[in-house]
Amino acid sequence: MKLNLLSCFAQRPDRRAIIKCIAEISSNINESLSTELTDILLEGDSVEIEIGDKSSGSALRALRKLSIDYGFIE
Repeated sequence: MKLNLLSCFAQRPDRRAIIKCIAEISSNINESLSTELTDILLEGDSVEIEIGDKSSGSALRALRKLSIDYGFIE
């Protein structure tokens, strides 16, 4: 499943937690790429990631907990 991470609307986003979350839930992103994607997301641009179907429920919960707005990509 592909997700488009649109924005982080947390007043004080936890950068380290976002980096760790993206690295854990995505199927093909390591921690250094996750750091770059987090920087892009926090600057206000959207980011596209792919997550495994088996972990999609917990991945979406983790993103909501971090106040990350996302959309599904067909």
